[in-house]
Amino acid sequence: MFDRFQNLKIVKKLKSEISPKLRWLNFANKNADKTSTDYIQMVSGVNLQSMSDAAELEAMVRNQLKAEFPHIESMKSYELLVDAVVHNIKKKQLQAEDNQ
Repeated sequence: MFDRFQNLKIVKKLKSEISPKLRWLNFANKNADKTSTDYIQMVSGVNLQSMSDAAELEAMVRNQLKAEFPHIESMKSYELLVDAVVHNIKKKQLQAEDNQ
């Protein structure tokens, strides 16, 4: 309800003086979609976005390997190679986050 004008002084004052019941109704109406990822994450604590990011990363690695090496998906070590590349990317990403 107050999202558009959240920086105005009067809106800040109203937010602090509005009754908890009205704030709860505002929150309930705002989060009416119980199937959203934000709601599921809030309730369950599971980060669905990171799971989809991992699957997306793996798909990107598979596509890139197929593009660079045309018949690699028929080899026995293809799955191991995909796992190794994904692991190295995640490891480098974690190292970069630690350095910041």
